[in-house]
Amino acid sequence: MMRKERLIVPLLIGVALLWAIAQTLSGVFFERELARALRDLAARGDLAVERSDIERGWLESRGTLHLTPRFGQAWHLELPYVARHGVISTRINGELRPHIGANDRRLFGDALPSLPPTWQARYHTLGASLEGRLTLAPFLISQQGRELDFRGGRITFGGVYGDWRLQAQLQSWRLSDGPATLEAGPTVLESRYAYTDAAYHFTQQDLLKVERLSWHQPDLELDAHELVLHSQTVLDEQELRVASELTLDRLVTSEQVLLSGRIAMELSRVNADALRRVLAMLRDEAARGQVNAPRDALLARLSAPLVGLFQDSPRLDILAVALDSPMLGLQARADGALFFDARRLESLNPLALAEPGELARWRSRLYGDLTWHQVPKVVALWLGLPLGTQDLEIDVVSGRVRINGRPLPPVLDRLQ
Repeated sequence: MMRKERLIVPLLIGVALLWAIAQTLSGVFFERELARALRDLAARGDLAVERSDIERGWLESRGTLHLTPRFGQAWHLELPYVARHGVISTRINGELRPHIGANDRRLFGDALPSLPPTWQARYHTLGASLEGRLTLAPFLISQQGRELDFRGGRITFGGVYGDWRLQAQLQSWRLSDGPATLEAGPTVLESRYAYTDAAYHFTQQDLLKVERLSWHQPDLELDAHELVLHSQTVLDEQELRVASELTLDRLVTSEQVLLSGRIAMELSRVNADALRRVLAMLRDEAARGQVNAPRDALLARLSAPLVGLFQDSPRLDILAVALDSPMLGLQARADGALFFDARRLESLNPLALAEPGELARWRSRLYGDLTWHQVPKVVALWLGLPLGTQDLEIDVVSGRVRINGRPLPPVLDRLQ
């Protein structure tokens, strides 16, 4: 019996020691992965990411995350959290506290008479994966004849370091101002963000589906159905590419289909190294607390890398335009491309784009062509072309547009 007791006591001590080590490592791994994820989120450059009120412990950790846009003070997102560490997982509970405006007004509590929504997540220590959810409660705001009716939603997120996913499902919401109303939903957003260390390379894929979007006023009713936007953004060693496709099942007015179809485009050849320099400078400005410095002073420091974005002659491919209007009896089938002339970039000044002369210099760098296949006769007639015209060849040379070798009609030429 004594021999067994002598074995049990060291065994219990060993188990307790292993548990304490595992518990401590769970907290350490959680803090490490959180710091890495926040660092890489900040490396994208569009958000400033900070953490405050940090308390680290082997049983419990807490703190507050702050997300703000690099430019301006339109909003600020505050995410206080408490993480309770376990041997194989960490449970995280927190709140979502949006602030709006330059005066940092709280959305929930100041603008809305309700408590901020809460979120929950679980971090799995062995797989280094995270799963979480956020529930948005319905609310109704009425002020001076205006009303916002939000019917709730649910957001789930998760993934591992270097590969994160988000899905949002929002019920319909309605904004009314007297007899005019804007209503949207239900809405689904699916997003995936995959990246290498410090977001040197990344790929983001987004899918947005809006079941219905409507605008109603006494003399006009527009109802869009099944609006879908696909988007993919890729930053690799050489360039940034953004491909998008917008699909509309139908736009209805007066019980007739006004418009349906799809548009697909891709922007490419945006210089990757110049973009990384811009993002690095923005991070440095944020670290020094200079993001809200005078706009002209900040742009002056960013001028050279901003111009450098164009050094590889960015290209906009109009991959497909396929639009139909049964109500008007028109259809459009088109494709083409636009290019930016990257020669003598040193002569361009992004600080002076508000001046007509400088804007004209930038516009004169545009070249390209667009073909509208099987153009409707009414369009050819309006443009002063022969009624037998089959295709419209739209050429852009030094920013000036010509159609089938002819200058634009005077009413359109004045817009150039």
